[in-house]
Amino acid sequence: MISGADTAWLLVASALVMLMTPGLAFFYGGMVRSKNVLNTLFLSFIALAVITLEWVVIGYSMAFGRDIGGFIGGLNHLFLHGVGLTPSPNYASTVPVLVFMIFQMMFAIITPALISGALVERMKFSAYVWFILLWAILVYNPVCHWVWAKGGWLGKLGALDFAGGTVVHINAGISALIVALVLGKRKGYPSANFVPHNLTLTAIGAGLLWFGWFGFNAGSALGANQTAALAFVTTHIAAAAASFSWLMAEWIHVGKPSTLGAVSGLVAGLVAITPAAGFVSPIGAIFIGLGAGVICYISVLLKGKFGYDDSLDAFGVHGVGGIWGAIATGIFACHNATGLLSGNVHQFIVQVIAVAVSIVYAGFMTFVILKVIQAIIGLRVEAEEEVTGLDLTSHGETGYKLV
Repeated sequence: MISGADTAWLLVASALVMLMTPGLAFFYGGMVRSKNVLNTLFLSFIALAVITLEWVVIGYSMAFGRDIGGFIGGLNHLFLHGVGLTPSPNYASTVPVLVFMIFQMMFAIITPALISGALVERMKFSAYVWFILLWAILVYNPVCHWVWAKGGWLGKLGALDFAGGTVVHINAGISALIVALVLGKRKGYPSANFVPHNLTLTAIGAGLLWFGWFGFNAGSALGANQTAALAFVTTHIAAAAASFSWLMAEWIHVGKPSTLGAVSGLVAGLVAITPAAGFVSPIGAIFIGLGAGVICYISVLLKGKFGYDDSLDAFGVHGVGGIWGAIATGIFACHNATGLLSGNVHQFIVQVIAVAVSIVYAGFMTFVILKVIQAIIGLRVEAEEEVTGLDLTSHGETGYKLV
């Protein structure tokens, strides 16, 4: 039977997750140089258009269609065929399946947009559009089916991913690292001045992400129920704990706390709690958040040591934070599942397997997609365009016209 409360909550949660993509645009946009702010914003907004159409045409069917060997969904829901106003016993038995579809669409949209943080200021806009389309089809949809679809092989193995630790953050974070390595460094990196041009914009984006994340995690309970309440609370606690621990680590390391550190930490905490939100206690969320802040801060510092140019630390926050969160789920799970601290060693092992598989698959497929695009239309803008800025050269616009 349709539940009005569950349907209303999932519609609200879908809107909250949609808001995260503009929030991500602001978060990333403030961290680039002013000559690239519009292009950076655009990389998130174009995902709303491209992935919406992809999801309607084929994405939802690949992810949640009739299972084929545990690996992919069939084409029985092509162009949303059969996706209507009745409930789905397989996924959301108390809301119209159309509502479940739109909720999942918002996840599919923001995931490739997360990758843009690694490629800003140097990738062709046309190459990026092709990349997110192919990546959604060949990376996101299969992994989504493995973990969340009825019959998916990782789900059958017992992998826990409440709202997207493997499906969203490890997938996007590892792919971001591969993109950064294949594209190469920005012109002048690291000697040139690559400081954020508008941290106010970044702070606003972080606030929108924090707000929207309640829909991301609590909405994944697929109803207005006790699990949604738990996920809502653990989400907030982990974000606060990670923001605090990142700040403390930064304060100790460089002698001053920063706004960028605070907002980066809270996003790291949100990333890490995502796979665990409905499985851990509030105390577990504190430990996950504290760990995320320190671990992700260290990973961002190591970028300089290894010499790759992950422009906005998409790998350091989403990849590393997602890995920590997925493994921590196997340690701290105590609601609706049990983890290592509850004596379930098997669950911990399954989580490690899911993490490893996601890393290998996302990394390999992203490399292949990039090489194909590189061979056909190229990946990077010309050096002169990069110096001038992508706002003017790619879009004929400027972000600021201030006297």
